[in-house]
Amino acid sequence: MFSIFKSNPLKKLNQRYAVKLEQAMHAQRKGDIRAYSMLTAEAEQIENQIKAVELTNKSGS
Repeated sequence: MFSIFKSNPLKKLNQRYAVKLEQAMHAQRKGDIRAYSMLTAEAEQIENQIKAVELTNKSGS
C-alpha cells in the first residue's frame, strides 16, 4: 500500500556513481592522479553494487 514511499536504492547508487565519476574527472583535470585513481576505484565499487542490485531485481521478478 505504501510502496510509493519506499526509497529506490538503485537511483541513489546511480547518483553516487555519477558524482564519483565527476569528482574523478575534476581530479584528473587538476593533475591529481592519485585522487583520480582512488575516486575511480570507488566508482567501480559502486558500479559493482549497482550490478548486484539489478541482478537481484531481475531474479526476484
